[in-house]
Amino acid sequence: MSDQPSEPSRPPEKSEEAGTSRPPEQPDPPVTSKAAKPAEATDTPAANKPQLPEPRPSGPQSPGTESPGAPASDSEPARAQTAGARTAAGAGKPGGPWQHAAGASGARDEGVTARLRPAAPPLIRAAVLWSVLATAVLSTLLLGDGIGVNLLVVAVPAALAAFFAARAAGRRLRPWTATWALGGLALLAIPALRDAGWPTFLAVVSAFALGSLALHGSRSWLGVLVGSLGLFDSVVPGIIWGVRGIRARADGSRARWGAALRTTAVALVLLVVFGTLFASADAAFADLLGSLMPDASIGDGPWRIFLFALGLAGALAAAYAAAAPVRWDGLTVRPGKPRGRAEWALPLMVLNLLFAAFITLQLVVLLGGYEKVRAETGLDHAEYARQGFWQLLWATLLTLLVIALALRWAPRGGSRDRTLVRAVLGTLCVLTLVVVASALRRMDLYVEEYGLTRLRISVAAMELWLGVVLILILAAGVFGARFLPRAIAVSAAAGVLAFGLLSPDGLIAEQNVQRFENSTSTAIDIDYVKDLSADAVPALDRLPEPERSCALRIIQNEVLRADTPWYATSWGEARAKKILEKRPVEGDGRDCYRAGRSGTRDGYQPDDDGYDPY
Repeated sequence: MSDQPSEPSRPPEKSEEAGTSRPPEQPDPPVTSKAAKPAEATDTPAANKPQLPEPRPSGPQSPGTESPGAPASDSEPARAQTAGARTAAGAGKPGGPWQHAAGASGARDEGVTARLRPAAPPLIRAAVLWSVLATAVLSTLLLGDGIGVNLLVVAVPAALAAFFAARAAGRRLRPWTATWALGGLALLAIPALRDAGWPTFLAVVSAFALGSLALHGSRSWLGVLVGSLGLFDSVVPGIIWGVRGIRARADGSRARWGAALRTTAVALVLLVVFGTLFASADAAFADLLGSLMPDASIGDGPWRIFLFALGLAGALAAAYAAAAPVRWDGLTVRPGKPRGRAEWALPLMVLNLLFAAFITLQLVVLLGGYEKVRAETGLDHAEYARQGFWQLLWATLLTLLVIALALRWAPRGGSRDRTLVRAVLGTLCVLTLVVVASALRRMDLYVEEYGLTRLRISVAAMELWLGVVLILILAAGVFGARFLPRAIAVSAAAGVLAFGLLSPDGLIAEQNVQRFENSTSTAIDIDYVKDLSADAVPALDRLPEPERSCALRIIQNEVLRADTPWYATSWGEARAKKILEKRPVEGDGRDCYRAGRSGTRDGYQPDDDGYDPY
């Protein structure tokens, strides 16, 4: 779709006026004045936007073309008027930011998302440029040694660049924008707190999604889904925007740039000279400088250059998206064809009856009817719980899909149809919540018997979040679905934040150590807990020998031998290092082969050759 008007789409009076040829012996003075007005209109935006060259006659000009009575002079005002009409029509319509002249008059955008494109942002401000430069420099210096509090430090100037760009473009800070932004910054605190890589990865990805939503301000289903990745769309336009801003500011201000460069050079020379003298004079000061200065070498040059480019492009993309956000809410999906009441409601009612029958059986089992089930199946509590958890998880996911499709084809005839939809789907949501509770109870029984693992705590957290989604859908049926897409996105981000703050590796180690302490016949799975992160050290430190040393030997080698700076060290890693320095592991590991291998481990016998993926 093009943002510029095509020939057939122009107003009829302009097309007729521009395309009608008049007799040369009867010039029309009003046409000349009308042709002059669009010419003046094209001169008006020339100060801010590039303009197309003036139209030229198709044939060679002669000295008589200036005469109002010549045939060529009539075509000249007509062409000028046509160009002026195009300029006036395109002045208020932006071009695509992927183009060389994004938002300029005459720029053509043939992309599918042309109607989503905003107007070109104003010239980049100095505050935005300095914030972008600070982001790039901090990325180069801090991100090359690992991830910790440095990620949050780098995100602060990038957020400032977006804030300055949005303020320059006239955008106001709205409550949902502040919610997305604060949520993204809070998620970036997880890498500073936890050493485990998997909750850190989830937190970083979620922070990126929330930051993109803060910049675009989406509210519909497709808007929230695509807007969470919309920052990628602003990378190339942001770089072009930044280059143009630097060129525009460099023209006529070379003296100021020279003064700034000389000042920076003198300051660096003074810091290097006197810093070297003070470091050589005092060992404590030298250690302080060594801990504060990033550890960079010539061999890391390509990696540091890549980090500089990454920080520069990311900050420019964030600033450009803040100044000219794409309207992802413009992406719409046609609603489905409404069905009749009986055609729509009958299958869902049958599904509700099936859910009710299953839930009734679950209540019978929970209230004491398990002995009959055990007599018929031969399964104990843990095996019975494990057998059905995954099926119930898939049942919950498929139920959400059924609800989405049912809403698409729901009858929409009036208040009676709305009442029918709310009653049928509300009943299905309530019954599914009971299924969620049954699945979580099954997982609790299985964990109580065989211990907690990363997979088990992850799927349990997923099932718990699906229950929250069902509650939000019920609330939307009562109070309206206007905020439902954003509420579900907030619940997902809050779940990731809570998951990281609770320290899953620490919870896994704590639960397994408690099982070991409370039961004399239960052995702890050393082969599993030794591969946990440094977040598990406080709980594993309570184990007796030789289990303690066997569980902490690998973690100690990773923590004590790591020479990471303070900004790339998480709080969990620093705490583990302090514990292991105070009480290191004992022995040489010969006793570790038999430790943790007696009795039943993780739900199967040690000599069992069967594969257990769960």
